[in-house]
Amino acid sequence: MANPFVHIELQTKDLGKAKEFYSKLFDWQLEDLPMPGGGAPYTMINVGEGTGGGMFTNPEPNVPPQWLAYVGVDDIEASTRKARELGGTVVKDVMEVGEHGWMSVIVDPGGAVFAMWKSKEG
Repeated sequence: MANPFVHIELQTKDLGKAKEFYSKLFDWQLEDLPMPGGGAPYTMINVGEGTGGGMFTNPEPNVPPQWLAYVGVDDIEASTRKARELGGTVVKDVMEVGEHGWMSVIVDPGGAVFAMWKSKEG
């Protein structure tokens, strides 16, 4: 696998305002889905061609609004372990995301945050 970017996600304080802004700016098609485990909706972003994503209201008060890029991997456990061995900091270890797949969140040695994703769809 070439490890492409597979999903881009906006964590925001005001989901309604973000949905209005981005859907009008880029003509994105948005679809609200229930979050695994309940809670506020998760809005899928369909961009047509290219990498789509999602957006949600981040419940953490000290986390500023931000975009997070997900990189697809074949083995999420091995890739997360390798990131740690290479000097990255694992801020969210491998976790299952409903029936969709698994993710982890890493801070690289330079301070940039990214996520890794392993889909259950193969």
